[in-house]
Amino acid sequence: MKILTASGWDDYALLDSGDGKRLERFSKYVLVRPDPEAIWKKKQSEIWSKADAVFADEKNNPHWEHGARVPKEWPVTYKNLTFQARLSPFKHTGIFPEQSVNWEFMEQKIAERVRGSIETSPNVLNLFGYTGAASLVCAIAGARVTHVDASKPAIGWARENQRLSGLLEKPIRWIMDDAVKFVAREVRRGVKYDAIIMDPPIYGHGPNGEVWDFHRSFPELVSLCRLVLSEKPLFFLVNAYAISSSAIMLNNVLSDYLSERGGTCECGEIALEEKEGKRLLSTGIFARWSW
Repeated sequence: MKILTASGWDDYALLDSGDGKRLERFSKYVLVRPDPEAIWKKKQSEIWSKADAVFADEKNNPHWEHGARVPKEWPVTYKNLTFQARLSPFKHTGIFPEQSVNWEFMEQKIAERVRGSIETSPNVLNLFGYTGAASLVCAIAGARVTHVDASKPAIGWARENQRLSGLLEKPIRWIMDDAVKFVAREVRRGVKYDAIIMDPPIYGHGPNGEVWDFHRSFPELVSLCRLVLSEKPLFFLVNAYAISSSAIMLNNVLSDYLSERGGTCECGEIALEEKEGKRLLSTGIFARWSW
């Protein structure tokens, strides 16, 4: 079990957390968002009142409260990438800074394959790809990417991130589809991928009303993904939020379907570190199998 802590950010900082909330800076804007994990005390109570926007998590009317100075959207950079941040109605900004630990892992694995091979670029499948950060990281590293998400607005947001990052020439396929149905078709087509990434929700719906229930659907999806892995795969990475299970569960499911392929699996939690107090805030669980 590992705890991975995000790094590499100039345009993001976790300023403080506590009392069920987190205080964060995205570029020059400071936001307050609810976080049920942060049940401890705030360390810097005096700075919270200076937030530019606060998400009011009211039961029947969740909404952002902010002044006119906070724009509808604004750019946030990570190394050589640019993302469009927005105050979404679901408290998210479209950017998950803690995922930089996985981006670095993917970038390293793909770059090693590209440097050590004269074969074609690695083929990467990104399921539940949302706003596309992982897809862009893989493309920059030298991979061909198939990005799948059930939401048309999310894919549009991801394509905008591709444009802002100056990566329109990179080989990324943007596909709106149900993840399980898409992979099942890829199995029938005989398509193979060198790496698979997925960030599945606890519940969700495909574009045609398909139902996703993590505890029922996740093992089925992993079993299908096993069939589209190439003979020399790079990695299989799963990240999960708001799942009422541990990283050990993710590790065990991957082991069920991938142990026959060799390689090693690691799992644990992903965390953000507060800028001043260095206290950690857990943001999710992960498991990643690599060869």
